[in-house]
Amino acid sequence: MASEAMYRPAIASMSLGRAWVHGLEEKIKQAGQAGFKGIEVFYEDLEYQAKAYNKGEKPEPTNEDALVAAAHQFRKLSDEHGLQVIGLQPFLFYEGLLDRKQHQVLIDKLKVWFKLVKVLGTDVIQIPTNFLQSGTTGDMDVIVADMIEVADLGLKEDPPVKFAYENLAWGTHIDTWDALWEVVWRVDRPNFGCCLDTFNIAGRVWADPAAPSGKNANADNDLQDSLSRLVKTIDVNKVFYIQVVDAERMREPLIEGHPWYAADQPARMSWSRNARLFLYEQDKGGYLPVVDVAKAFIAGLGYQGWVSMELFSRSMADPAPDVPQNHAQRGIASWKRLAEELKLS
Repeated sequence: MASEAMYRPAIASMSLGRAWVHGLEEKIKQAGQAGFKGIEVFYEDLEYQAKAYNKGEKPEPTNEDALVAAAHQFRKLSDEHGLQVIGLQPFLFYEGLLDRKQHQVLIDKLKVWFKLVKVLGTDVIQIPTNFLQSGTTGDMDVIVADMIEVADLGLKEDPPVKFAYENLAWGTHIDTWDALWEVVWRVDRPNFGCCLDTFNIAGRVWADPAAPSGKNANADNDLQDSLSRLVKTIDVNKVFYIQVVDAERMREPLIEGHPWYAADQPARMSWSRNARLFLYEQDKGGYLPVVDVAKAFIAGLGYQGWVSMELFSRSMADPAPDVPQNHAQRGIASWKRLAEELKLS
C-alpha cells in the first residue's frame, strides 16, 4: 500500500477562478484551506498581478520587474498557506514555428521564465503542444530540435530547469501521448519529460464532443489498447507530474450551431475551455473513463508524486465571490475519493 507521502494533491491557480475575476490571495487561501499541498502557477495570474502592481504608487517598473514582483507575491502567499509551487505554465505556441524570428522572441521570453521559476521555488516549466492552426510545421526533426534547444538552456541554469511537455487533445501536430513520447524520447535530456493528463488522453482516444454519442467509434477497445501501450512504453522517470480531470458529455454535438462552436478552433478545444469537470462529478455530466487512465499512470507505470486536479470551465469566469472556495472544495473531494479508490494512502 502506498503511503500518503508518495502522492500529494495539487491544483492549478487557474482552476480556482479566472485571473481577471477572482483575486490571487483568495484563490491561494482557499486552495490551502481545502487541504491541497501544491499549486500550479498559471502565467496569466502573474500577468494580472503584475498589472495590479503597476497601478500602485511606486514608479512603474519594467514588465519583467513587475512579473518578478508578482512571482514574489505568489510565492509569499503560497508559503503562508502551506502550498508548494509545482510548476509554471503554459509556455504557449513554441515548437515548430515557421517564423524563426518569433521563435527567438519566445527563447528570450523563456529566459524571463527562468527567473520566475526561481522566485516561485519550482524547477518545472510546462510546455503544451502547439495548437496554432497555421504557421507551424509537423516535421518531427524541427519539433525535436526546438525542444532540445530549450532543454539545453534549462540545463545551464542553476539549479537546472525541467520541462514537462503535455499533449493537448486538439494539438495541431502532437495530439496523442504516442507522438508526445516520440519527442521526449528523441530529445533525450534528463530535464525534458512530460505531464500526463487524463482529459487529454481520454478526450482524444475515447471521446469526441462533436459526435452524437460523445465517443469515438471503437472507443473502449482503442483506449484499452492505448493504455496498454502507454504502460509498456513510457519511462515513469520522465513523468514529472500528472493531471486528473473529467469533462461533461455534450447534450448536443459540439458542431456548427452549438453555443460553444467556433469555426477557428477544434471542437475539443472549445469543449476543454468550457466543460471540464473534476473527477466523480457524474451528476454534472462527467463521463470520461478517467479512473482507468489514472490507474494506468499510477498502478501501471508506477508513478509517484504530484497529482494535480486541473480544471478549465465556464464556471471559472463566474464573478460570484464563492467560486474559488467552491472549486477548491470540489477539487479536494475529487482527490480524496480517487486516493481512496486507488488506495493511495
